[in-house]
Amino acid sequence: MSTDNKTRVVTTYRLQEMKSRGEKIAMLTAYDYSMARIVDSAGVDVVLVGDSAANVMAGYETTVPMSLEHMIYHARSVTRAVKRALVVVDMPFGTYQGNSKEALASAVRIMKESEADAIKLEGGEEILESVQRILCAGIPVMGHLGLTPQSIHKYGTYSVRAKEEAEARKLIRDAHLLEAVGCFGIVLEKIPATLGAQVASELKIPLIGIGAGNGVDGQVLVIHDMLGINNEFSPRFLRRYADLYSVMTDGVSRYVSDVKSGDFPNEKEQY
Repeated sequence: MSTDNKTRVVTTYRLQEMKSRGEKIAMLTAYDYSMARIVDSAGVDVVLVGDSAANVMAGYETTVPMSLEHMIYHARSVTRAVKRALVVVDMPFGTYQGNSKEALASAVRIMKESEADAIKLEGGEEILESVQRILCAGIPVMGHLGLTPQSIHKYGTYSVRAKEEAEARKLIRDAHLLEAVGCFGIVLEKIPATLGAQVASELKIPLIGIGAGNGVDGQVLVIHDMLGINNEFSPRFLRRYADLYSVMTDGVSRYVSDVKSGDFPNEKEQY
C-alpha cells in the first residue's frame, strides 16, 4: 500500500502513529455524499459525521433532537464517498446515557447500517459503563470532553469549560479514564489552551481540539463554519477558509436573473 498521505487509508492505529511522530491530525465534519467526497479527496485524516447536523443541516438550535435514524442516514451517505479518511459517527443524545445495553445496541446499529469506522460519545466517568460495553464488542470509541453540546440544557451556556480548578481536574481524570478503558482518541471542545496541552502531553492517545488551543494533537471544525456557508457563527476558535455564503448567494441570484430575463437557457444549452 502507498504511504503517501493522500492515499494511505487512515485507521485508529495510524492516528496513534501520527501522534507518536508529532504529525498533526486534520479532522472535519461531513454529513452528505458530495461534501464527504471533497473533504476526503482534500486529504483530511478523520471525517466526523457529527450530530452538529442538527444545527447546520436541519436548523435546530441544539444537537439534542437528532435521532439514531438521522445519524445513520448521514453516516451512510458519508461512508459511500470516503475512500481514505477514518469515519467517526456521533452517537446522538439519549442512545447511550444511563443504559449500557441500549448504548451497545445503538453502536452496533450505527456500525452495521452505516459501515463507519468508529463512534464518538460525549462525557467521562458518567458514561464509562457504556463505553466499556461498546469497546468489548470490538467497536472503536472516541471520547468527547469539555464543552459537550448534548448537555447544553444542563450547563445553560456554550461558554468555555474547565476554567475552574475543580472542573479542570475532573476533565483530566475523565481523559485518563477514557484512555484506560480503551478509547482510541478524545475530542476536547472549548477549554483553556493550557489545559488542552496538559491533557495531550499526559495521554498516549490523540487529543483533537476544537477551541482547545494548539498544544493538542489535531484540530476539528464544522465544515459549514470553516467554509463560510454558515456566516452567523463566529467563535474565537473558528478560522474561515472561504466565503461560500457569498459565492453561492451570488450564483443563485445570477441564475434567477437569467431565468427571469429569458437568457437561460440559450441556444447552445438546448437540444
